[in-house]
Amino acid sequence: MNIQETYMQRCIDLSLAGSGSVAPNPMVGAVLVCQNRIIGEGYHEKYGAAHAEVNCLKSVCLADRDLISSSTLYVSLEPCAHYGKTPPCSQLIIDHKIPTVVIGCSDPFVKVNGKGIANLREAGIEVIAGILEEKAKALNKRFFVYQQKKRPFIILKWAQTADQMIAATGNERLLISNEFSNRLVHRWRGEEDGILVGTNTALKDNPSLTNRLWKGKNPTRLVIDQHLKIPANSHLFNAEATTIVFNASTDSVNDHLIYVKIDFTNRVLEQVLDFCYAYPLQSILVEGGAMLLQSFIDAGIWDEARIIQNNTLKIAAGLAAPILKNKEWVESFPSANDTIFIYRNSTTINK
Repeated sequence: MNIQETYMQRCIDLSLAGSGSVAPNPMVGAVLVCQNRIIGEGYHEKYGAAHAEVNCLKSVCLADRDLISSSTLYVSLEPCAHYGKTPPCSQLIIDHKIPTVVIGCSDPFVKVNGKGIANLREAGIEVIAGILEEKAKALNKRFFVYQQKKRPFIILKWAQTADQMIAATGNERLLISNEFSNRLVHRWRGEEDGILVGTNTALKDNPSLTNRLWKGKNPTRLVIDQHLKIPANSHLFNAEATTIVFNASTDSVNDHLIYVKIDFTNRVLEQVLDFCYAYPLQSILVEGGAMLLQSFIDAGIWDEARIIQNNTLKIAAGLAAPILKNKEWVESFPSANDTIFIYRNSTTINK
């Protein structure tokens, strides 16, 4: 790894501290370097708050402020070029007379998308782009899908037995994953904007769909309940998080409970995702049941799949796990007697 890549990796590492707090904005980190010494660092901490470049420049101590105009700014994503919740960062860089800016990847948002780089170059600033570009894009895979495909980033998740079953044949709930894996799932929930289940899962498991085993915000809860079968006293309807119910009969809003009427005769998933895109929800964790998961797979509308497999539990007869198509293995790792498998959709990579 050369020196530019080393500083860009630091930007990426910094940006991760904003995970779960900045959506629908991207995670961004910035590092200011003068004569091979970091004099400032920052990251985008919260949606609506200062961007990474602002926090980086603010962090420079008084004794080093005269060095800003002879430093190189590293930033994991192209600086913005428009007025939004905050002023444009490209103009901030120009105002501070920073001579060189090194960028991980360009910003696909229509109001930026090359304009930030163009503004810097028009001001006479040297711009070096594409440093650790694939890592920088992977960091904000949710943001890129949301901007380019006009839908949330879709993560499918389920737990299965060693013989690939996700439930027993009876009504009794089958506990498949262990306590360590369960805690990991709650961390995952806190990293996404929304969490989606179908009617049968809501009725059988009565889930809360919160991240109570991990710190951070709860995701917006989403449920597809065509005929409004889920009882009003279900955990899904408590005040711990907002719940959106996609149904066939009513549109209404009541505090933390939102009913959205859709047409169940055509493009159900697309209608759900169109609403979530506009809401906006940048990413959704789909937790079941089997029919809902398989419908996303069959439609090709998924980006990542996370499968928790209990390596010792076999039940012989039960509800079979979804069949994942067009999968590309990313990684796998142990969690006590479980193994976590991560896949991505091979048909949507770089498309």
